Amino acid sequence: MIHLAWPWLLLLLPLPWLVRRWLRPAPPPGGAALYAPFVLALDNAGAAPPAHAVRRRQLLAWLVWVCLLLAACRPQWLGDPVDVPQTGRNLMLAIDVSGSMETPDLALDGNQASRVEVVKQVAGGFIEQRTGDRVGLILFGTRPYLQSPLTFDHVTVRHFLDEAVIGVAGRETAIGDAIGLALKRLRQAPGKEAVLILLTDGRNTAGALSPRQAAKLAVQSGLRIYTIGIGAGQMRVRGLLGTQVINPSADLDEATLKAIAETTGGRYFRARSRDDLKAVYARLDELEPVAGKGRVVRPVTALYPWPLGVALLLSLALAALPLRRREALA
Repeated sequence: MIHLAWPWLLLLLPLPWLVRRWLRPAPPPGGAALYAPFVLALDNAGAAPPAHAVRRRQLLAWLVWVCLLLAACRPQWLGDPVDVPQTGRNLMLAIDVSGSMETPDLALDGNQASRVEVVKQVAGGFIEQRTGDRVGLILFGTRPYLQSPLTFDHVTVRHFLDEAVIGVAGRETAIGDAIGLALKRLRQAPGKEAVLILLTDGRNTAGALSPRQAAKLAVQSGLRIYTIGIGAGQMRVRGLLGTQVINPSADLDEATLKAIAETTGGRYFRARSRDDLKAVYARLDELEPVAGKGRVVRPVTALYPWPLGVALLLSLALAALPLRRREALA
């Protein structure tokens, strides 16, 4: 719908008529110039515009005035009401993309899939549901790097997660450095409440900062860390002696992940399947609920350029009228 922000300016609509009605025209200058009535008579002879031309000029002038007033009233187009959630927490996800994350020990839609493929699907859905939270993404291997800064654009964050490639940050695992990078980015972000969800399938094998030291720094900054260990408990593989059952998660350092979570006031979760991982993120939604509904707003689009443009075109037409009349008399 169309709305006028300053409708009271329409009270100025009769202003030109009032000026013309109550103000007398300025008297001709006297004394300093020679007054020759016959010259005026010769100049005006046959040059008086017809009545319809005068009415046309007056109509155009009024339309210009009306368009200028409408533009000054700040016309706006109000869109449909939109619920704007209150600003929630700063939520950073740290996802392991080391070489072991390509282990195909999980099931996805009835087929064997790598760990990172399952994480992309499940964590991607979790990201899109975090309405009201700023969400960021860190990918880490031998070193961590920021894939997406904290943002309300969750669709883009999920897109960056879907583009994650195994080994892009190295084949090893730097858990401590990943926490350190999250601390650095969260300190620079607005807001007070900060949460890190760290997912890995192994142990810390690279980086300058140990996970336990990073956890102590997180406590000082008020960062709460939830850790997730992913990987199946059993996996059948074919070897020279036939099929055998192995533990593909033998390298998972659950003790360190539990220590990180307990030190920072978070929790540790173990995900051995896609369903387990979905349950973990559902539990995280309960532990860190999204922000409730905030105020309702309507998108506003300014429309003042339209009446201004019409006023400009009418002004050009008004300025061209005298030229046409002179050409007709020539």
